[in-house]
Amino acid sequence: MVPSLRKAFNETFTKERYTAFLADLDSKHPGAIDFRLAETPVFVPKTFSTKLTDICEHLVDLILEPGFKSWTERSIPEGDRMPNENDHPHFLAFDFAVCEDGQGGYEPQLIEMQGFASLYGFQVYYPETLRRHFDIPGNYSQFLNGFEKDSYLSLLREVIIGDCPIEEVILLDIRPHEQKTRIDFYCTQDYLGIQPVCLSELIQEGRQLYYINAMTGKKTRISRIYNRVIFDELHGAAATLGPHVDIRQDLDVKWIAHPNWFYRVSKFALPFIHHPYAPPAFFLNELKQPPADLENYVLKPLYSFAGQGVVIDPQLSDLDVPDPENWILQRKVKYADVILTPDVPAKAEIRMLYLWKDGAARPVQAINLARLSKGKMIGVSFNKDKEWVGGSVGFFER
Repeated sequence: MVPSLRKAFNETFTKERYTAFLADLDSKHPGAIDFRLAETPVFVPKTFSTKLTDICEHLVDLILEPGFKSWTERSIPEGDRMPNENDHPHFLAFDFAVCEDGQGGYEPQLIEMQGFASLYGFQVYYPETLRRHFDIPGNYSQFLNGFEKDSYLSLLREVIIGDCPIEEVILLDIRPHEQKTRIDFYCTQDYLGIQPVCLSELIQEGRQLYYINAMTGKKTRISRIYNRVIFDELHGAAATLGPHVDIRQDLDVKWIAHPNWFYRVSKFALPFIHHPYAPPAFFLNELKQPPADLENYVLKPLYSFAGQGVVIDPQLSDLDVPDPENWILQRKVKYADVILTPDVPAKAEIRMLYLWKDGAARPVQAINLARLSKGKMIGVSFNKDKEWVGGSVGFFER
């Protein structure tokens, strides 16, 4: 989106530099990066970042609406509802497709949103390494809202750890050392000092939880949980995970973020959004009749993640589901062929990441990630055997 920077980057790019970059990136935690990283970042001009901020703040305003919790109460499956929910999510992630605006420029279009953690650690380490191997202008940064590395990590520490002793804070997931995002867990441990712990490793005594601290070898009280457990994944893994604590109980811990927010700020909220940068979305059970141009919509299940179950080109027969209240129809967006590459242009998606500390009136933009694709959708299965695709980062003009 910044033609001069794109031209300069492409002209100086070599596979040797890219290979050296990957080797450097892998050296800190060998073998932990389990997803493809694109050959290039995305250069984001101020004109586009202003549009991103406009829609993001509109979404924050929606979440702050007094009725938001009542609107989204139905989003939480009764079997997964957890007690002790707090007033707001600690994390917000908003995904936007980069699209043409019809006037020779570009605009964001909202794809999804989540009140759940993302790669808040890796997106510090990865762009920092990228700068060592490629020429990135000094007035472009992965940090948003004026943050620099130290101020960002200070806020991240305040959100996740607060005033709690570090040894009483853990990162919780299902088999964390097997997750595709484990590199983010290790980066978070490097920056904040908190240990990744598997759900099966929790020790329960009454309402209190403990774990074995790898540094001391001692059973240690857990006061705060940096939560990376997704219930959809847990339900699929429960049978093979072995004995584990049912985290849906009334436990004496603070959740960062509370799992109920994963459902509230999700695809479920899309039909409530009305903004030029948000394509219309409808609950399937509330449609009086299907759109005449059904081919211009995508059918999404509410309770799935990572694109599972999405019907890109729905037919009328696809709308005949037993639980229409748990599906939405969202108008398709046309990703722009915005990133020039050595063969065909790539499409781009940018995820804006917010942090919301306890007691703050609003969350703040903090950092971002990007993903590049040459397939029909963003994702590994649609980009097999392609280059200049995969995980990336937006360097935003300051």
